[in-house]
Amino acid sequence: MIRIDNRKYDQLRDVHITRNYLKRPQGSVLIEMGDTKVICTAMIDDKVPPFLKGTNTGWVTAEYSMLPGSTIQRKARESARGRIEGRTQEIQRLIGRSLRQAIDLGQIGERTIWIDCDVIQADGGTRTASITGGFIALVDAVNWLYEKGDIETFPILNFISAISVGIVDNQPLLDLCYEEDHKASVDMNVVMTDNNEFVEIQGTGEEISFSRKELDQLLNLAQKGINELIEMQREALGNIAELIGKNKKAEGDRDE
Repeated sequence: MIRIDNRKYDQLRDVHITRNYLKRPQGSVLIEMGDTKVICTAMIDDKVPPFLKGTNTGWVTAEYSMLPGSTIQRKARESARGRIEGRTQEIQRLIGRSLRQAIDLGQIGERTIWIDCDVIQADGGTRTASITGGFIALVDAVNWLYEKGDIETFPILNFISAISVGIVDNQPLLDLCYEEDHKASVDMNVVMTDNNEFVEIQGTGEEISFSRKELDQLLNLAQKGINELIEMQREALGNIAELIGKNKKAEGDRDE
């Protein structure tokens, strides 16, 4: 099968990660995966939702939006409609759930870290790009707290990244662009850690059911792509990457 952009079936699109993309957030990233471009920011609020007050535990939550010019036809702002679409709510919850798996919330005090993901150009895989880029923004925001001395322990426990996979014309493919996603008979989004553990799997037979063998093929593809993305996250974060998981390893050593 010849893909639209001449990639191999197991090949990611070209990925570019630009840290500190904006001036004011504690963490900000422009992540580009092919023609999909998402700005991810992390900003710290010194309060938590009511259900966490008095617990000395923090929270990570996410918001997601697609700008009007991100699609071929103008996408109306949800604020103009007066309501958030169900798809947007689902994606926001996915991003928040995924990134909470990366952090020891008990180490950041009663603070909320807001991850805002704004799609400025959409060509498939916007939610997975938001998770991959949002993780880097989260790490930078946490490092800001850590370097200021506001927290004593670096609380990021592991890397988190995500990718889409699917079956198009009976061929399993990694990192679907919009045209491939639109034609996919099976569509899946996978979130994993750097320990090759799954955080979330969203899989749907759009036109056909799929077998266990096909599921395994897709998960193997996703794992390959996520491992590559995590290496890119490591490279983008530089020396900060060395702090990730240190607290977790220390706890494991004590348990032994």
